[in-house]
Amino acid sequence: MLRSFTRNYEDNSTEAGFQFTFYCDICSDGFKSSFVESETYKKGKFFRGLGRGASTLGSLMGGKAHSLGYNADRAVDILSERFEGRSPEWQKEHERAFERAQNEARQHFHRCPSCNQYVCDSCWNEDEGLCTACAPRQEIYVAKARAEAMKRNIDEAGESATVWKGNIESKTTICPVCGKPAGTGKFCSNCGASLSLNKCPNCGSENAQGARFCNNCGTPMTAPQQAPTGICSNCGKKNDPGTKFCGDCGTKL
Repeated sequence: MLRSFTRNYEDNSTEAGFQFTFYCDICSDGFKSSFVESETYKKGKFFRGLGRGASTLGSLMGGKAHSLGYNADRAVDILSERFEGRSPEWQKEHERAFERAQNEARQHFHRCPSCNQYVCDSCWNEDEGLCTACAPRQEIYVAKARAEAMKRNIDEAGESATVWKGNIESKTTICPVCGKPAGTGKFCSNCGASLSLNKCPNCGSENAQGARFCNNCGTPMTAPQQAPTGICSNCGKKNDPGTKFCGDCGTKL
């Protein structure tokens, strides 16, 4: 059974050889050990090559030579089956390679005496003899604290800042001709009808399109329009249409 100096590792070994990756417990950066080729695998390659050579020689010479190649090839198949099941020789090589890989990886890791984690050089505070999770580097921690304080100040200023003073309103103009939303222009965006305001034939006040009565004097908007004189019967001064009293003498028009 393999026992590592750290539980945070990965076995990358194959039938051809052995390799392991050890990870930092804080940042998860990994160190991969050197690849070690399996001796049993190299022997298997030799026997496989020998079997193929004997088989080729037998096919050329025939008879007993061919039988010899067949028997050697069968021996190779048996060895291959043993490799697939990881032979005892392979297992011993595996354990030795794992021990060698650990000795190689230990040079790149530190065990924190406070939290017992194994960390890489980047996560080790050499001044304090602790990992950076237990004893952060002073200059880095100060910079981080300043950055966090700056973000809090910006958020607080943003909460109290007034960035818009408009009225939150939603008005939709309905076209009096087609009955659909007409947009914000002077003409309907759907049918092109004019959206300009109608003037009251009596007082001259502006009313929305489609209004049947004036919103100022109540006069029907469809009433026949009379040409207003605006001339005072007392002093003869000409007044603007819709004026109720003379602007010069005060006589009711």
